[in-house]
Amino acid sequence: MLTEIHVENFALMEEVQLSFSRGLTIFTGETGAGKSMLIDALGVLLGGRASADFIRHGLDKAWVEGIFEECPPEVLAGLEDAGYPLEEGQLILSREINRNGKNSCRVQGRTVPLTLYRNLVQGLVDIHGQMEHQSLFNPDSHRGLLDAFGGEKQLELLDQVNKLARAYRSLIQKEQQLMRSEADRERREDILRFQIDEITAIAPQPNEEETLVQEKKRLANSEKIMGYIGEMYALLYEGGGQQSSALDLIGRSRKALLDLVRYDANCSHMLEPMDSIYYTIEDLASQVSSYRDGFDFNPGRLDEIEDRLIQLQRLRKYGHTVQEVLHTKDEMLQELHTITNLQEELGALRRDRENILRDYEQKAEELTLARLGVAKHLAEGLKEELADLGLEKSSFEVKLTPVHEPQVGGAEEAEFYFSANLGEPPKPLAKVASGGEMSRLMLALKSLLSKIESVSTFVFDEVDSGVGGRTIQKVGDKLAKISENKQVFCITHAAQVAAFGDHHFGIQKEISNGRTRTRIQQLSEEERIHELARMLGGGEEAIALEHARKLRKNIY
Repeated sequence: MLTEIHVENFALMEEVQLSFSRGLTIFTGETGAGKSMLIDALGVLLGGRASADFIRHGLDKAWVEGIFEECPPEVLAGLEDAGYPLEEGQLILSREINRNGKNSCRVQGRTVPLTLYRNLVQGLVDIHGQMEHQSLFNPDSHRGLLDAFGGEKQLELLDQVNKLARAYRSLIQKEQQLMRSEADRERREDILRFQIDEITAIAPQPNEEETLVQEKKRLANSEKIMGYIGEMYALLYEGGGQQSSALDLIGRSRKALLDLVRYDANCSHMLEPMDSIYYTIEDLASQVSSYRDGFDFNPGRLDEIEDRLIQLQRLRKYGHTVQEVLHTKDEMLQELHTITNLQEELGALRRDRENILRDYEQKAEELTLARLGVAKHLAEGLKEELADLGLEKSSFEVKLTPVHEPQVGGAEEAEFYFSANLGEPPKPLAKVASGGEMSRLMLALKSLLSKIESVSTFVFDEVDSGVGGRTIQKVGDKLAKISENKQVFCITHAAQVAAFGDHHFGIQKEISNGRTRTRIQQLSEEERIHELARMLGGGEEAIALEHARKLRKNIY
């Protein structure tokens, strides 16, 4: 339950700090005093949209903090799993709204992303706003409410049905896609086979093009190459004319060194390097000679290379390199395999679809039976609740309409039918219920829901809207009964409802230093009498005060 809330610079609330306890807490005040602002602040604290419009004029930020105790088990489990356990039994939440858009959320004083924040606070408070009962006019909301009354087990069954329905729809889409592919299969297969055959016929090899380009360059320059080779061999080994070869010159130097060593042994260390140079040149000359003798200039080979390069160029449409061309070929082979096995894939897909359909139908039937049982209990429970609210002659039923294709939500639509008058058959809510009847119906639903929901705090914003006469007192009595097991907050304009409160806060606007602000304070018993008198329309008149005292006395 919510034990404290602290609001700063939120709309007209300059600084508000309130403490709460169990039971029914009432908020009242003149129209425009700021009652809805408090609901807005609580909504922001619970993960609602944090608009810069909420920031008090002239300031840069607004702040809302709340302290909760005795949290529902589901909330506690989520906090534990996320690493934010209660501290001394308390959950501390806060949100800061900045005009620059850099808003922040904190759990136990630690900043968390908004998505995680919303997940962690879900299930703490159930807020019923002034317009929420309008959702009852929309049949799309009825099935969700019905499943909520079914409890956790039914919601788990619904989740299983939804997963199977999504899987079934996914397989249907895949099947349709494959069926469309069948129309283009033959044309695409012919194209793929032609392209694969073209690459296969040319049979490119990795790095082949680079090797051929190098060989082409060598053959195209064979005359120059032979000239350079002849010159190298002559300079290294043969010599020519008056010029000695390098090997002859080194040989002479080597002989001179041997003679030198006979006279000076200190020069013997030069023999090894000299021998190394001599034999290296001799070996190099031999390699040059082998290259010259093995050089085969075949004009026909140059033509072959040109033809092969032209073939490889034709494959450029499949990739810039041979490696890319071969990769493209592998992809085309895989696509061709898929196309040629299309019928086999379709058969496997249809078998999977039939299996999932069978599982869906089984789970959907279980869900339908569960909904029928819940619909019966809901109608019986609402009959009692509505009787407490002055609609003892009313009737309520849930109509389930089958749907024939597997869908998220199950095998039927649900719609609430209602009649407020004896002898009149139930009809869709939108056609028969007045505003006051809808308010009471929503309150009755919330009353039933409070018995099965783990949410510990309920907020009702003018749930008595459209209700008058003696029935308004029954609304207050119903709220009081709900507050026996839940913490209940109620904003109301009706003194008959406010009189039931265990705690009463007055909300009013005041002007200070040229600025308007909203002030909220808990009322003493005597202050409550005066507030009830104001709400009765009599202000401080003795009759209104006496009426207010009777309201309180009749309740207690």
